Amino acid sequence: MIGFLLRRLLVAIPTLLVIVTVAFFMMRAAPGGPFDTERPMPQEVRERVLEKFGLNKPLHEQYLDYMAGLLRGDLGPSLKFHDKDVAELIGEGLPVSATIGLLSILLAVSLGTLLGSIAALRQNTLSDFSVMTVAMVGISIPPLVTGPILSLVVGLYLGWLPTGGLDPIRGMTPDRLVLPVITLALPQIAVVARLMRASMIEVIRSNYVRTARAKGLSDPIVILRHVLRAAILPIVSYLGPASAALLSGSLVIERVFQLPGIGAHFVDAALQRDYTVVMGVVILYASLIILLNLLADLLYSLLNPKVSLDA
Repeated sequence: MIGFLLRRLLVAIPTLLVIVTVAFFMMRAAPGGPFDTERPMPQEVRERVLEKFGLNKPLHEQYLDYMAGLLRGDLGPSLKFHDKDVAELIGEGLPVSATIGLLSILLAVSLGTLLGSIAALRQNTLSDFSVMTVAMVGISIPPLVTGPILSLVVGLYLGWLPTGGLDPIRGMTPDRLVLPVITLALPQIAVVARLMRASMIEVIRSNYVRTARAKGLSDPIVILRHVLRAAILPIVSYLGPASAALLSGSLVIERVFQLPGIGAHFVDAALQRDYTVVMGVVILYASLIILLNLLADLLYSLLNPKVSLDA
């Protein structure tokens, strides 16, 4: 276990370094700058502003200065929010993004596993065809389309739920999270359902399940004790990519539903060329994806005794 963690950390460090480097130079290569959209300023003022943030230096010196700041744990100041630094902006948006992401992954795994199990246990029936049809629709329609449709129908036409934003007094209330969480989870529910169906059908046809039934065990006991534990392994393996998809999807969802999460800060910062905020969010998301993939591997090893982390 310790050896596995050390190996993954040794891989994660250069991976993060590559991500930071690529993101840094891609942001600088994009047309425009952080102060190009503001009112025209005198040349002397512009030079002082660029000097304040170190943007008057050669690009390689800016990169080295930024990496030195990262080693000290300093993500730098925001170029657009002059009274806040990047760490403060991330700290404000992280609770919203983390809540949406966690609820979405829980909904996707639980509901997708249930639907996939129903489809597998009732293979080639109306239930199976219905679940797979819904799954194909869920995979085909992106959250960017699903979000506005749900907001329009459920929020405006029916008036059942708020269409977005936080409550002015209570903040992040459950009713304001329902639509964003459902929108973000729908594609992953569809993927998990398809994975669970295929995996469960394969396990049900395996020899050890036939042996368990031949011993006289009832179907519910066979399903609970033998089938589910083996069939859920592909779902556990998919948790890493699913988490990455949910994190990237939240960038759009937070914007659609006007939620002040990290994704909203990222979009605004990218449009305004707020280099340090974009870099801070990229580093955070990359670290979370690496960590979630590691946790998925650990959970997979706990559920599958055939897998040895120390091998």
